[in-house]
Order: sequence, then C-alpha cells, then structure tokens
Amino acid sequence: MGTGENLYYSKDHEWVRVDGNNAYIGITDYAQDSLGSIVYVEMPRTGKAVSKGQVLGVVESVKAAADVYSPVSGTVTEINEALADNPGLINENPYENHIAVVSLDDPAELSQLMNKQQYEEYTKGA
Repeated sequence: MGTGENLYYSKDHEWVRVDGNNAYIGITDYAQDSLGSIVYVEMPRTGKAVSKGQVLGVVESVKAAADVYSPVSGTVTEINEALADNPGLINENPYENHIAVVSLDDPAELSQLMNKQQYEEYTKGA
C-alpha cells in the first residue's frame, strides 16, 4: 500500500490535496485496500456545508460500507461524477480519484492533519 505525495491525511483514512482554496478529498490506499472492491460511492450534494469530522459520504464495497468524514470544514463545490459510473476507480488509483471538492472555510485546520510520514507511521502494523 502506498501514500500520495503532498497530501494531508486524517486518522479516519481520508486524504486531502489542496489547490488554492479547494480541498480535494478522497480515501487512502489503506482504506480502499481494507474495504476491498468498491461498488458504490454515495457523494454529498454540491452546495452542502460540511464541518470537520462530519460525514461527507459513504463508500460501499463487497465487504462493508464505510462513512467518509470530511477532514476540513467548508462547502462542497464539486463531486467526482466519474465515480457514479465507475466506483472502482478508487481501487485502481485512490489518490487520483477524489470523492468531493470542498472550498476551505479555515485553512488552519490542515495543520491538524498528518503528513505522509506521520500517516505511514500511523498505519504501520495496523
């Protein structure tokens, strides 16, 4: 399992890639590997305000369903429409297939997330 470069990570196994004021949010390789083959992604509606730690969506696999939590607060500005037709894209490349884009309310929240090295240590032996 790998980790993406220049990303932030939550303890709930979400990643965040920041581009300006936009936070692209997805699930980590560790999460998708634990879930197995992903068959459905329930995404938030655009315009929805989310708080850090609030459920952003749900990922369903052949094994289980798992909530996806927003690692940051803001407003959903975009969802990844490609996942509606092909949710398995997350299994193929979790770091290139975000679930949603959130316009950041408070960029300082990013400092509460882990960097690549911290996340690798966090998942080691898990």
